[in-house]
Amino acid sequence: MDLTLRISFTCILYLISHTTLALPKPDPVPGGVVLINIEINDSIAPRAYFNKRQLMVRPQNGAWLAVLGLPLTTRAGRHTIDIAPSKGKSFTLGFEVLEKEYEAQYITIKNKRKVNPNKKDLQRIIKEKKEMVQVYRSWTVQNTDTTSFIRPAEGPYSSPFGLKRFFNKQARAPHSGVDIAAPKGSPILSPAEGTVKATGHYFFNGKTVLIDHGQGLVTMFCHMSQVNVQLGQRIKQGEQVGEVGQTGRAT
Repeated sequence: MDLTLRISFTCILYLISHTTLALPKPDPVPGGVVLINIEINDSIAPRAYFNKRQLMVRPQNGAWLAVLGLPLTTRAGRHTIDIAPSKGKSFTLGFEVLEKEYEAQYITIKNKRKVNPNKKDLQRIIKEKKEMVQVYRSWTVQNTDTTSFIRPAEGPYSSPFGLKRFFNKQARAPHSGVDIAAPKGSPILSPAEGTVKATGHYFFNGKTVLIDHGQGLVTMFCHMSQVNVQLGQRIKQGEQVGEVGQTGRAT
């Protein structure tokens, strides 16, 4: 029986092949990625911000490239990022976000508490969400290549990013990760070098690991049967972080 490993990349990268991850082609839609050229002649990377959140900035053909992952809640229309060079005045750069309609997914779950949590469950969910958001909003300077990723597990993609989700006919948050179907106990590998910033057995996500790869890029692995890393542990690309399972609200 194949179970699901859910992988979330916080608004930066997409899985693009069977073996690697890299910067994607621009897809300026809610939940997509925008690559914005910063044409300044400076050996020091400028800082870039979207809604006061710092962005990854990469060298690109003698200039710089800002990498922006758009939240699913982003509205279509004109948006800007703020650029702060190492010298000179700050300025803004604009870009357009296009509309996109994601498909719907209808799921039936026997455990009704995973759809309509009780008061005690909600207190736990709020606490766990705060813990994860704190990791998502962290910023770590990372000089190594944070975009040459390997695939964390073998198996077909079973559920794409962005689906509108209905559990027991009730609308819930859209799917914010990529699912890989693999046998229970299959190894889950760290796609890149990083630091374990959170682990836990969460109400919805089950046994979970969050890894900070630097420059705002965090990966999250959910529904695991076993976690093999510890909080604060520095891990290398390809190192096993756990095993595929079906914990939490898994389908």
